Amino acid sequence: MNHWLVKSEPDAFSWDQQVANGVEPWTGVRNHQAKANLMAMKKGDRAFFYHSNIGKEIVGVVEVVRESYPDPTADAGSPWVCVDFKAVGPVPKPVTLATIKEEATLEGIALVRLSRLSVMPISPEHWKILSKMGGWKGK
Repeated sequence: MNHWLVKSEPDAFSWDQQVANGVEPWTGVRNHQAKANLMAMKKGDRAFFYHSNIGKEIVGVVEVVRESYPDPTADAGSPWVCVDFKAVGPVPKPVTLATIKEEATLEGIALVRLSRLSVMPISPEHWKILSKMGGWKGK
């Protein structure tokens, strides 16, 4: 299983909406590196759900339930894709960007290095550290 982090502005699509909707397509990605990351996701992979702009924190965990397919919000014939996520659970203690930046063992994490990237891989080591920081006991 691979791990990821996906970012959403909570005033556009929040963790609470993800939970309420159950399974939701992750649409609207319009960056080629983020698209490549979506295409690399496999069913069963997990991702941290991160609120960007407002809050700037990891608030939950989602799981890939459908691998990449054409994004229905994109123009026909465009290269953009989406995946379907289901909510797994909230992170007991949200992990803020400020806390992440202060943690020396997270140096080099894409969330800090590539701050505008909306879909990014998380190494197994960083997943363990972030999970511990947030009190997440799942995989």
